[in-house]
Amino acid sequence: MTLRPVRPRRSLLYVPASNPRALAKAQTLPADGVIVDLEDSIAPDAKDAARREAVAVAAEAWGERELLLRVNGLDTPWGHADLAAAAHAGFDGVVLPKVEGADTVRRALAVLDGAGASETPPLWCMLETPMGVLNVREIAAASPRVAGLVMGTSDLVKDLHAAHTASRLPIVTALGLCLLAARAYGIAVIDGVYLDLHDAEG
Repeated sequence: MTLRPVRPRRSLLYVPASNPRALAKAQTLPADGVIVDLEDSIAPDAKDAARREAVAVAAEAWGERELLLRVNGLDTPWGHADLAAAAHAGFDGVVLPKVEGADTVRRALAVLDGAGASETPPLWCMLETPMGVLNVREIAAASPRVAGLVMGTSDLVKDLHAAHTASRLPIVTALGLCLLAARAYGIAVIDGVYLDLHDAEG
């Protein structure tokens, strides 16, 4: 069994790969990790340029910060190229969006392996849909190369036809199921994005 380094993951920042100023600032902030984003925050006509920027950024000095790359989904025009680039770029992990079953994990690993890297990065699976949450156990168990789960709470709330509330009651069941799966299979689990940027205490 390969032992993964123990890292604090108290705060992770999503940063668009197409925003050099934000990426530079992220290198100075006291966050435990940075998720360089190629998916939701990037316009379709900027995807290819953002991928090139992400690869370049991975070679820069990030200190002890964990550096992850969120790629586009495999069923988009950019997903395969994103994964192939990630295989060689030196990221600590790849965040795969909207995972709904173990087959998606296996397909992503096949693309990473096919890119020919000697050691491809581990996968983090985003759970953003009811189907993904229902299948979280098989996703967590799909491969020893699954390092963690990432909650996509914004999309999940939308799919549940719910509302964001301070108590987060609409997603408590989903959060609990994903936490159980992560603990059962010895992998990490990361909460969703905190949306109220004006609430410093929160």
